Amino acid sequence: MKQFSAGTHDAGRRLDLFLQEKFPEHSRSRIQAWIKEARVTVNRAPAKASLILRGGEQIEAAPAASPPLQAAPEDLPVEILYEDPAVVAVNKPSGLVVHAGAGVESGTLVNRLVNHFQGLSQVGGQLRPGIVHRLDKGTSGVLLVARTDAAHRALAAQFSGRTVDKVYLALVQGRVRDETGRIDKPIARDPLHRTRMTARLDTGRSASTTYRVLERFDTLTYLEVRIGTGRTHQIRVHLASIGHPVAGDRLYGARADENATRIFLHAARISFTSPASNPPSGERVTVEAPLPADLEQWLARLR
Repeated sequence: MKQFSAGTHDAGRRLDLFLQEKFPEHSRSRIQAWIKEARVTVNRAPAKASLILRGGEQIEAAPAASPPLQAAPEDLPVEILYEDPAVVAVNKPSGLVVHAGAGVESGTLVNRLVNHFQGLSQVGGQLRPGIVHRLDKGTSGVLLVARTDAAHRALAAQFSGRTVDKVYLALVQGRVRDETGRIDKPIARDPLHRTRMTARLDTGRSASTTYRVLERFDTLTYLEVRIGTGRTHQIRVHLASIGHPVAGDRLYGARADENATRIFLHAARISFTSPASNPPSGERVTVEAPLPADLEQWLARLR
């Protein structure tokens, strides 16, 4: 049992954030689980994670053992678009989380992958075997998975060297003025809304996005988008920053749309050099993921 006293400087802080500072080795979702399990008391009474401290509270916490840091196999479907001895490319559906985190411990793409493949790269750790890059939960499309540690390192070098060509399809709000465009704005965590990123600050990680218009509708524009970097929510943040949020993306300001059952963002194509090919030339591989039926229907209604 650990005991703490909230000071006057803690006034206004949430209980779970207070405890996360005290237990930096544990995730916020793990600490919230302790609170739900009544392993935390404030002034000897159970409390909620959202409790706002006033200062002076006596807080007791009985940490629970962390679950095994390993992704468990789950017999759920995986659509394979391409595979060779080094790499697997899968078609991730919208709504599927890539790996555990932020309160999600099962039902992820990784849980499916470890069930379908005997060996995957361990460079990213046992919770993220094979994962070289990610797609947002709401984004569908092609995603690369490394089968070996050597393949993982080779692919990671291609991503960091910006030699991987990633093409997305996005339907955005408003009529985009120019036929092509480029957005170069750093992306950082939004200091006021921690679930969001922002391109409105001078600080952050550099990010580059280019686009071209594929089709125009009355109040929407269909774009092909390429990204030279892979920042969190990059396409969504950049397009919203120029006044054209991705359709269905309420987090970044998209208005309600009766056609929107998800955000209209799809990773349609990726090109890379397979680590399984023989250097120095290397085999360039291009993998495509067809536009999902729900997005095809959305476009059909507009047309």
